[in-house]
Amino acid sequence: MVILRKPEFSDIAEVKKLYEQSTSFHQPWTYAPRDYEVYISQENRYFVCSATNGNILGTFHISGIVRGYFQSAYLGYEVFHPHQGKGYMRKGMALLLKEAFEELHLHRLEANIQPENLASIRLVSNAGFVKEGFSKNYLRIGGLEWKDHERWAIINAMWTEKNT
Repeated sequence: MVILRKPEFSDIAEVKKLYEQSTSFHQPWTYAPRDYEVYISQENRYFVCSATNGNILGTFHISGIVRGYFQSAYLGYEVFHPHQGKGYMRKGMALLLKEAFEELHLHRLEANIQPENLASIRLVSNAGFVKEGFSKNYLRIGGLEWKDHERWAIINAMWTEKNT
């Protein structure tokens, strides 16, 4: 149904179009990137794509990886309109967690979500993330306004020291 792949510079036009057609769906949760070349070249950015035609359906980004005693990172993600509610991100999340835990050897992955974003909370909850807390004025969304977030995390129960 879906595959996970790294972005390529040839994806920029498609990604710009996807963000443009998703503006009313994404806001106020997220905003389009200011610099698509930087966005495409971000380490640990992945696209969720249709396995049949290769179209980009959504994106995941693992950021802020801290090694040493943490082995932890943050997870951000977006589905593009009109692909929401079709299970693509749920299937993509399973692939992403495999990547995070088996390839990047992370022990913990954290997603911070605005409390009103019920679809996003449902995605992480169904993937096994657990709500750990609440962060007041946690993130400045789109560089515009500070928003409260719920903190959700998942632990790699299979993590061992030899994985690093």
